[in-house]
Amino acid sequence: MRVVLLLLASLVVGTALPFVREPYWWVREPYWWVRVFDFPRLQIAVLGLVVLGLYLWHVRRERGYYRRKYDAVVLALLVAALGVQAWRIAPYTPVYPVQSVRADAPEPGRSFRLVVSNVLMENRYGQRWLREIRAAEPDLVVMLEPDAWWIEQAQPLRRELPHALEHPLDNTYGIALYSRFPLLDVEVREVVEDSIPSIWGAFRLPAGDVVHFAFVHPRPPRPGSDTDERDAELVLVARSVENHDGPLLVAGDLNDVAWSYTTTLFQETSGLLDPRVGRGFYSTYHAAYPFLRWPLDYVFHSEHLALVEMRRLGRAQSDHFPILAELALAPEAPAAQDAPDAEPADREAAREILDEARD
Repeated sequence: MRVVLLLLASLVVGTALPFVREPYWWVREPYWWVRVFDFPRLQIAVLGLVVLGLYLWHVRRERGYYRRKYDAVVLALLVAALGVQAWRIAPYTPVYPVQSVRADAPEPGRSFRLVVSNVLMENRYGQRWLREIRAAEPDLVVMLEPDAWWIEQAQPLRRELPHALEHPLDNTYGIALYSRFPLLDVEVREVVEDSIPSIWGAFRLPAGDVVHFAFVHPRPPRPGSDTDERDAELVLVARSVENHDGPLLVAGDLNDVAWSYTTTLFQETSGLLDPRVGRGFYSTYHAAYPFLRWPLDYVFHSEHLALVEMRRLGRAQSDHFPILAELALAPEAPAAQDAPDAEPADREAAREILDEARD
């Protein structure tokens, strides 16, 4: 029973910690050990159901009035924790309305297939990765974590995707873009940290439409690396694109889960749509451990675009699955899609995140 109570206490604390927003002497919101509990919400919910079953089995006997009151409090805390987890992940299940409407019959020359793939820098199965990517028949490929070896492995892609920008690094934050379409004003930017690049620019579709993009890969929360810089980068990217009035993408490995406060704030500030909402998790990390998976790789888009297809590709020995999203320009899409919008409190929260990062 002590083990069950210890698990129960851990579940309740793990559910409550991500809601800590104000700095205290014992915790500051961007600390990695606070924010990491944003990630395993589905796992916490499953474990909570198991603990609930074990506790109900244990207390099924009559044990007196005061003991029953104690059990009622414990069960109420556990049910509340389960309710919070369900509330946070529900938008990424089919029970929720979709954000991105479906484009069933895209017009010729006005759609594109994008693959986002974190290759894992030390992974050396380049040919396997190349086969997996080519089988998806993409028009654009965003490669994350490439070093010089990975750039060499990707060169065969340039036969089909001749327009490219390659920025290999040895710190696991290299980035490269390969495109079937001409690239316009493409550049590497270091939004927050000198060693953390992103790619910005646009591409022109065969029908003449221009789609702007930002492909990003901020730092993850982990021991020795808190979330100030990651959160600040997401806010700065969101602010950079929020007033853009044409087709737009923001994609990459955000090192943040879809249901976290910062990803929600990113969406509300940027006004971009998430195709996952109302469809599923599309969990891309960790590819090797089925029970420890959550969504880290994203394709957000403006209301000018609609979804044709989205799916997770097969593993190529990386710790991430590649994600494929096919999107299309759809004249009816803006009227059919309800883009997120930031409230004054959201803008104040975004400002505080930037101030925290500057400090």
